[in-house]
Amino acid sequence: MRYDLVIFDNDGVLVDSEPISNRLLAAYLTELGHPTSYEDSIRDYMGSAMHRIHDLVLERTGRRLPAEFDEVFHARVFAAFERELRAVPGVAGVLEKLAADGVPYCVASSGSHARIRVGHRTTGLDRWFPEERVFSSEDVGRGKPAPDLFLYAAERMGVAPGRCVVVEDSPLGVQAAVAAGMDVYGFTAMTPAAKLAGAGQLFSRMDQLLDLLV
Repeated sequence: MRYDLVIFDNDGVLVDSEPISNRLLAAYLTELGHPTSYEDSIRDYMGSAMHRIHDLVLERTGRRLPAEFDEVFHARVFAAFERELRAVPGVAGVLEKLAADGVPYCVASSGSHARIRVGHRTTGLDRWFPEERVFSSEDVGRGKPAPDLFLYAAERMGVAPGRCVVVEDSPLGVQAAVAAGMDVYGFTAMTPAAKLAGAGQLFSRMDQLLDLLV
């Protein structure tokens, strides 16, 4: 293994949540008078922390989202996760192999701790992610594309940034990993490869990842 720590993004990398959450986000923003298509949501918000949604809407419209926006959105997402969410195909095998080989890994997500936990519990991935391996943008001041979250995860795991590799599927996440001084592998199952051009390696199926790590 060429790295001392594998840092996974969560949404779209561990759990197949991006179609669900972006569908609901587009619908909710449209409901609030900010017409947004599913494609708009993917382009503008995929991989971002909640504060970025608030910031972009305010910047573009001059109007703030309602105070209850996060609470309502998360309630809708969590309910949909319970009904629909699945793990990304092949990721359980990757985690099982890393754990069996004693390779350190963790998750660093723009989502809240509650969102991460609901997704992992629903998909059965919680068995591989005890609390000390879970990091959220809630833990730092700035979410992706700032490097703060990845740097925080590396520090907590006791690994130098240059010895980490990040597995990401969003342009914002790739930017954050590069800014953190980490290698990054871009998962193109949902995101066009051209949008992850900053990644050192690109792959389209999760069962390809282990071969890239050695």
